[in-house]
Amino acid sequence: MREHPDVRQIPGEPRRRWFSSKDFDLIVWLAEDQRISGFELCYDKQRHEHAIVWNEASGFRHMAVDDGEQRPGRYKATPILVADGLFDVRRIHAAFREASQGLPPEIRNHVLRALEQHPQFPA
Repeated sequence: MREHPDVRQIPGEPRRRWFSSKDFDLIVWLAEDQRISGFELCYDKQRHEHAIVWNEASGFRHMAVDDGEQRPGRYKATPILVADGLFDVRRIHAAFREASQGLPPEIRNHVLRALEQHPQFPA
């Protein structure tokens, strides 16, 4: 995965960093003390994209990405996240572990540990 330089920062929100590969996008939000306060891990970008959203206040959410393409006779809409149920957290963990070897260790390890804490991650 490679980091995108000059990521747009939104006033009033925590600083964010964005990393991507062919199959993943990872956006990480950093608190003022530089600890990770949240992340969005988008996966299966080449098929039917989904996102695992985590933040320290509310935990996990699993979302599908509605790409805005399914609007016959209308212009493409902005992609949005919509609630989506169960997912194979072990598969995503293994694929992310492989794809994320070039990430800063503190970010990679945080995301991997968070996925291991997901209720659907088998013991």
